[in-house]
Amino acid sequence: MSVNMQSGPYTLPLRLKRVDFEEPLDGDAPKRKRPRLSQPPSPGLAPCLRLRTQSLSAGGPEQPCASRIGPYILLEMTEGTHTHRAVHSVTEKEYTCKVFSMSKYQQLIAPYARLQPHDNVSHIAEVVTGERSAYVFFERNYGDMHSYVRTCKRLAEDEAAHLFGQMARAVAHCHERGVVLRDLKLRKFVFADQQRTKLVLQDLEDSCILKGEDDSLTDKHGCPAYVGPEILNSRHSYSGKAADVWSLGVVLYTMLVGRYPFQDAEPAALFGKIRRGVFTVPDSLSPRAKCLVRCMLRRTPSERLEAAEILLHPWLSSGGMAPTDTHLAPRSHTDQVVPDFGGNDSEDLL
Repeated sequence: MSVNMQSGPYTLPLRLKRVDFEEPLDGDAPKRKRPRLSQPPSPGLAPCLRLRTQSLSAGGPEQPCASRIGPYILLEMTEGTHTHRAVHSVTEKEYTCKVFSMSKYQQLIAPYARLQPHDNVSHIAEVVTGERSAYVFFERNYGDMHSYVRTCKRLAEDEAAHLFGQMARAVAHCHERGVVLRDLKLRKFVFADQQRTKLVLQDLEDSCILKGEDDSLTDKHGCPAYVGPEILNSRHSYSGKAADVWSLGVVLYTMLVGRYPFQDAEPAALFGKIRRGVFTVPDSLSPRAKCLVRCMLRRTPSERLEAAEILLHPWLSSGGMAPTDTHLAPRSHTDQVVPDFGGNDSEDLL
């Protein structure tokens, strides 16, 4: 059965299905016993899609971590407490499944409904609802940008321009449709292809939908390394779109340099550096790359580029081509690289 979910003037077609069996989200609620699965749920599943097992205790028997939701098989958890790897039992296509409580899921997925389809913004493939939970399925991804930058240490300017241009297009699309992302960071962008050439913006659940042209926000929301100085300084409202652009500046700097522009082990010291807005850009970066970073990391929000203006910057239009004699200096042991937060950095929210 097909229905249209509406939020404002924009619609997003979703397939809603109802299921009777589901695991409780509430940890205090009694869990139903599941029969042990001694073989894959479908003999025809490709090996890479079959159940992965995990040992509950050292030397103990391995238990498959899977359950069936409608036509989907939920496998192991991936990035968060309620995010699973999933596979369609008929098509064998892989998905990412997020599990929300029924009381909150419509509010959480409202930003997806507000946006029109875009190549660099993830879309909902299907929603399966139960009595207590909603299972929201997305196209599978091939890793996030935080992990990629941490692995690569830093990106060459041509590759960074190719990927960052897709990020900027996603953010500009959201801003144009009245969606402010708030908690914008590297981990929000995931690869849509195995070759890691196409990025999509994922996790819009923290976004804010604007009611009009005014993008003033009052809540303090974001990851400390990416938060703008006006959020730390202001006791009143601030521009949500300008705060997103600041976070994009942190994203670009980190991609090119391999560390955050503002970083300290102590939160108070970190916030002090952000408030002052003073950072250094390596001389090894091309002049155009330096210019774009500085145009986004301006301490005064009104002086920053808007998301749509970023797309017009010469560094992006030239493909991030740096002078041929430009080389990055060797990393010193005192450099602070992009930290590894594990599978979930939600503890870093303000």
